[in-house]
Amino acid sequence: MKHVMVTGGAGFIGSAVCRYLIKEKQYRVLNLDKLTYAGVPESLREIENSPLYRFAQVDICDHAKVSALLDDFRPDAVMHLAAESHVDRSIDGPAAFIETNIVGTYTMLECAREYWSTLPKTAKERSPASDRRPLTSEFRFHHISTDEVYGSLGAKGLFDETTPYDPRSPYSASKASSDHLVMAWHHTYGLPVVITNCSNNYGPYHFPEKLIPLVILNAMDEKPLPIYGKGDNIRDWLYVEDHARALVTVVEHGRCGETYNVGGRNERTNLEVVETICRILDEIKPRTSGTKYRDLITYVADRPGHDKRYAIDATKLETELGWKALEDFDSGIRKTVQWYIDNEWWWMPIRQKTYSGERLGKTPKTGSSV
Repeated sequence: MKHVMVTGGAGFIGSAVCRYLIKEKQYRVLNLDKLTYAGVPESLREIENSPLYRFAQVDICDHAKVSALLDDFRPDAVMHLAAESHVDRSIDGPAAFIETNIVGTYTMLECAREYWSTLPKTAKERSPASDRRPLTSEFRFHHISTDEVYGSLGAKGLFDETTPYDPRSPYSASKASSDHLVMAWHHTYGLPVVITNCSNNYGPYHFPEKLIPLVILNAMDEKPLPIYGKGDNIRDWLYVEDHARALVTVVEHGRCGETYNVGGRNERTNLEVVETICRILDEIKPRTSGTKYRDLITYVADRPGHDKRYAIDATKLETELGWKALEDFDSGIRKTVQWYIDNEWWWMPIRQKTYSGERLGKTPKTGSSV
């Protein structure tokens, strides 16, 4: 039985990882989450009563608490997803991103290094026979990052694992910094690490401030569907459950000290994304007025430093580890729209209490983000 510590497991991607580890892999999971505004425990309702699941409300910057949990749980792997992740929020308030994404990652690395140093090097060192401590050769620290560390692409080309870092926002700079820390701890101390950099995720349990859920929910509320600039910024979209499978594949089989890019090979402009959502809603939940949802689209001022295009080359992950995305954008976005229609119980409290659909960022307070 594998034991995996997941940080940020109440977030969008982290909760998908926890659900996959328990439901599909039957691993024991310890979820560490501070439960900031975007941490939603209800995203774990499917597994919260599982004997394989354990939760601890902990700040990853708290060295003593993280270290104590590592010593108690004895994980075979740490999957580090906890992060501040919204670009517009990083523009308004970068301090939290520096604290969580950089200092928090440093703290996790130090706690993991201390724990790793206590592990037996061979099976013979395990004593007594019931000792389930992983071997040092088995342990992995998996750092989950973003394609935004690479900056902005032109009209052609793809980000691969050799692309130079060129972050453009406080968020992406903080993630780039954390990536470098992880590799430094590998090269300096020998800590067994893997890193993944992913493209834009979407799917069930996506926090309502992000583009796709915001558009779905605004449309159902007959509110404007705000798009930055001309809507021609391009992202590569990755269904979150495909991403969860990729992350577990990497932590299980990835080569120590390597980076793997995870992408869906689904490039779309923001306008194309919104128009696709509108077409699906026209089909399965038509407006009572008889007009099209597309009529709600509103173009708003662009955000500062808005990268033009991201696109991931996932060849290394696909060829070395055999991972493939199961959802293309058309199938994944249809599943996503239907999930939000069917699961008002999850998003309505967030919409009412935490995030009403207003634009974040330093430009006028209308719009969305991606």
